[in-house]
Amino acid sequence: MTDAYEEHGSGGETADPAADPTPLPAAAGLFLLAVGGWLLNITRPWHKPGHPVILGLGWAVALALLLWGTVLVARCVRTVHGPRQPTYGDGND
Repeated sequence: MTDAYEEHGSGGETADPAADPTPLPAAAGLFLLAVGGWLLNITRPWHKPGHPVILGLGWAVALALLLWGTVLVARCVRTVHGPRQPTYGDGND
């Protein structure tokens, strides 16, 4: 079993939250997922028929936002739960 993410510092102290690079991309990814889902929800062609080009653009933008948000969140999850990278002075020389 691997150590918890917070315990990956040397000597057993917890990692500095200010030095953690994952919260901002994770928050941005969740925001993009929310905006993409909202946009996909308001561009439903079966509720309000519109010009096909406008509907296609709305769906394309919504799907791009959803994909980008998913990639950001997945990268952050992989960073947090991925294998531990040895650092200098970690005792794993």
